Amino acid sequence: MRDKPEIKVALLDLYNGIPNEGMCGFQDILNRYRAKNQLNLSYRVFDLRKKCEAPDYSGFDIYISSGGPGSPLDTEGMEWEKKYFNLIDKLEDHNLSNCPQKKYAFFVCHSFQLMCRKYNLGDINTRRSASFGVLPVHQTKAGLTDPVFEGLADPFYSLDSRSWQVINPNEKRFAELGMKLLAIEKERPYIDLPRAMMAIRFNEYFISTQFHPEADAAGMRAGLSKEEKKKEVVIEHGLDQYNQILERLEDPDKIARTQHTVIPNFLDQAVLSLEEQ
Repeated sequence: MRDKPEIKVALLDLYNGIPNEGMCGFQDILNRYRAKNQLNLSYRVFDLRKKCEAPDYSGFDIYISSGGPGSPLDTEGMEWEKKYFNLIDKLEDHNLSNCPQKKYAFFVCHSFQLMCRKYNLGDINTRRSASFGVLPVHQTKAGLTDPVFEGLADPFYSLDSRSWQVINPNEKRFAELGMKLLAIEKERPYIDLPRAMMAIRFNEYFISTQFHPEADAAGMRAGLSKEEKKKEVVIEHGLDQYNQILERLEDPDKIARTQHTVIPNFLDQAVLSLEEQ
């Protein structure tokens, strides 16, 4: 693998020091992808939100930006967020340049909300109640043909864990910027509320999901089996929801398939482009 071109990935940690399974999920996917494809691939974690660590835009080929806690609105103007959007701006400028080797980026959950705010793609607000579970995600017409979802059913299932949402797509902005809405949240026939946006392709190189495609079924089961976590979920969402989550975690066609499909499909696109260059 040493004679193969090096592929460098930057993992942007936006969890603000809060213990989580997300960063482990990303690293597991990268380790598995590297081994399966025998790549000279390396990655480095940047604790951007807690320690204000930011990568050099020119030093990496692929960027993956995590979820995280709290409001995507209240951090506007904070030093870490200035560094974050400065990085995004530089990546965009690079991709618009004549440089043949483009930069690829994947944004998850909290990062999805930040990027929607940056581009003014919809209304960002708190949900009536927090969403938590292994829940269906419905593809749009554009999503059905996007390579990132290739191999998934419609709907497919993924971890949805959030108190915030982005609703009411700003169709004018989507059209102006050439962006595509790829997925929306589950149908709720008895609730007269807008369905949140769940995946957006910003351009050929940037894609984002409100759900957690990095979520690992085994890791979630282990976490939910802890009495403290079980109590927390049952109090907030009920015993039936807790049992439904455990049942769906056992189904190989739900969260496990999503984890083995979405980010690997994104990496396929990025790595193929890099190898061609």
